[in-house]
Amino acid sequence: MKVSRKLFVLTPLCALMAAGSAYATDGYFPIGYGMKAKGMGGTSLTQTNNAFAGANNPAIAAFAGNRVDAGLDVFMPDRGMSRTGSMYGLDASVDSGHGTFWVPEFGYNAVINDKIGAGITVYGNGGMNTDYPGGQINCGQGPANVLCGSGNLGINMSQLIFAPTIAYKLNPDNAIGLSLLFVYQQFGATGLQAFSQASLAPNNLTNNNTDSSTGLGVRLGYLGKVTDKISLGASYSPKVSMSKFDKYSGLFAESGKFDIPENYALGASIKATPDLLIAVDYQRINYAGVPSVGNPSSNIGGCMMGNYANCLGGSSGPGFGWKNVNVWKVGAEWQATPQWTLRAGVNVGTNPVPSADVTFNIVAPGVTTSHFTLGGTYAFSPKSELTFAYMYAPKQSVSGSSMFNAMMGPGAGGTETISMSQNSIGVQYAWRW
Repeated sequence: MKVSRKLFVLTPLCALMAAGSAYATDGYFPIGYGMKAKGMGGTSLTQTNNAFAGANNPAIAAFAGNRVDAGLDVFMPDRGMSRTGSMYGLDASVDSGHGTFWVPEFGYNAVINDKIGAGITVYGNGGMNTDYPGGQINCGQGPANVLCGSGNLGINMSQLIFAPTIAYKLNPDNAIGLSLLFVYQQFGATGLQAFSQASLAPNNLTNNNTDSSTGLGVRLGYLGKVTDKISLGASYSPKVSMSKFDKYSGLFAESGKFDIPENYALGASIKATPDLLIAVDYQRINYAGVPSVGNPSSNIGGCMMGNYANCLGGSSGPGFGWKNVNVWKVGAEWQATPQWTLRAGVNVGTNPVPSADVTFNIVAPGVTTSHFTLGGTYAFSPKSELTFAYMYAPKQSVSGSSMFNAMMGPGAGGTETISMSQNSIGVQYAWRW
């Protein structure tokens, strides 16, 4: 009963805290879920030493035992933009504020019988967060932000997911699992007034406070122990259809739709020595399949020519132009002593942001491609442990022709560059019984 009380207290607490978070990201997906995964570059598909099955691989629930994992990550992104070579005095260089985020994580797992394990994971996606000060340039009507709107410029997107999970052992070495994904997401935008003439619903374009939407999805998983030393894992989640952001129906394509993209992952681990585990995961995130994320920003040109479906909020409305990404994760775990386990990893992915879409991505510069991680666990006893993880993503940038060149004439907006670097450090405590 003691653990159950902690579960019911921590679950809503994590929900409240995660609602406004941002994360070390591959696009806007975290590099991994749980501190043990984060310490190993995000590798997670075959690791059964945590309660994050609902986020990583539902089949893990059959092997994870009875445990609760709760932690907190401090995420510190550095985002910025610059514009040079403008003919009309639009040059600017500005960094985003709001640079520290407190990101909770929570997982619970229980053994039902010798074949079935079940649990719940509370996790989130985020990373689409910016807050640029206004008054950087003059677009002909007084001080304006870098996209010629009034006041601060930025967006805040967060997705909170509750994932009840059940897994079944086909035999002692193989299991399948299923997680239901109950999704709650929030979004807000400010400073986009300059795009009102290209919106089907200009009153629902910007500065409408925070809106929310909901959806229901699923994640499937498999975990198999090929030999005593080799394990294989896989997970798949189809696109989650979300309800519309009504307050931003004039910004996102399809009258405010912002679905969660299809994603899948394959992984393997090998026990190289009795004390050393090597893991490799591959992940695919199909951002391009979500119109509000994947539609090219250049679609706005069709709106200017009278094709209203290409206006902001239209069925083919402009998006961020994000491409599908491929992510490779490599991690190592070393049992240094009976109490200490040490970890390290690398996470390398493709950049979702094309140079042709740099202007729209000033508010969502999800361009980091490489993440380097370290971590460890100290076991206080067979029933309790403390895990920590550190992540560093060096600065990555993308440059391209400003959209102002198409709207105001060649050379009007010059060249724009967006950039991001990231640091995070977190801790997680686990109880086992």
